[in-house]
Amino acid sequence: MSMDAPVERRAVVTAPPHIWSGTTCTGIMLWVVLALAPAAIWACISMGLPAVRMFALSIGSALGTEAAWNAIARKPQTLKDGSALVTGVLLAMSMPPMTPWWIAIVAGFIAIALGKLIFGGLGFNLFNPALVGRAFVIVSWAGVMATAPGRGWFRTLDVAATGGYDAITGATRLAVAAADRAAGGAYGFNLASQYQPLLWRNLEGSLGEVSAALLVLGGVVLLVKGIIDWRIPAGYIGAMGLLSFAFGSDPIFNVLAGGVLLGAFFMATDYVSSPMTRNGRLVYGIGCGVLNAVGRFYGSMPEATTFAILFMNGLAPLIDRMFRPRVFGWVKRNG
Repeated sequence: MSMDAPVERRAVVTAPPHIWSGTTCTGIMLWVVLALAPAAIWACISMGLPAVRMFALSIGSALGTEAAWNAIARKPQTLKDGSALVTGVLLAMSMPPMTPWWIAIVAGFIAIALGKLIFGGLGFNLFNPALVGRAFVIVSWAGVMATAPGRGWFRTLDVAATGGYDAITGATRLAVAAADRAAGGAYGFNLASQYQPLLWRNLEGSLGEVSAALLVLGGVVLLVKGIIDWRIPAGYIGAMGLLSFAFGSDPIFNVLAGGVLLGAFFMATDYVSSPMTRNGRLVYGIGCGVLNAVGRFYGSMPEATTFAILFMNGLAPLIDRMFRPRVFGWVKRNG
């Protein structure tokens, strides 16, 4: 062979990603669990065995469903990626502690089976699995879920100007605020006085509503670690606060109350069901906040976090198409 003969060169290209940061799916999921741990542990301390039972049932149902599905389908077990664990923890934190045990089990099954695995598993689901499970049980057993707060755990809030009423419909602060709003402020429910219990020890609502301060702490951890993008929680919380003010209510109360912080930091930021583009994430977060505020003030339920995020999950692919970055180096072919 002549020294001047051309030498064939072939580029060997492997499957992406070509730049690896060392971050794994399991590592990300464990960080999410660690960020949720302070709020979850405080909920168990504050609410006792009912909270522990709810975590055990939700997590056990989620893990068991994924293991059984993979076994029946003869697929490799995927429990080690941690996604089912995160789903179980988030599902438990979105439920009242006195929710009947069988509803918690059904919610965990639906979250994993219909929220994730039926789409093909992690990375293919269109909607946040934990919210799919919660939405299913809310729609299917609305009456049972509505009476769950009165099953020996929740106490009626002390509201001025209620006269001889035994209680105002609904035991949560959001429900009382909604009733007061509907009555034109006749109950005199002071929203500013609710800041402290909402921040540190709120015993009315779901497990994820016990301490807003600990949820923010967990969210900051995820932001510092670069696990979530600041655009989604900033857009979500900002839109919720501004619209609450525009609707004539206390923006701080409406951000702290309900599932806004849990949704903004831990649910709306789900990698698979949220947009991939930076501008798209900001628009997506704002959309979640707008729908949450509109649902809270003009919907039939005082809490609208679940359906606000699920609706925006469905729009995430369209948002990504709208904000698709410009591709350089390509030339359009002539017609």
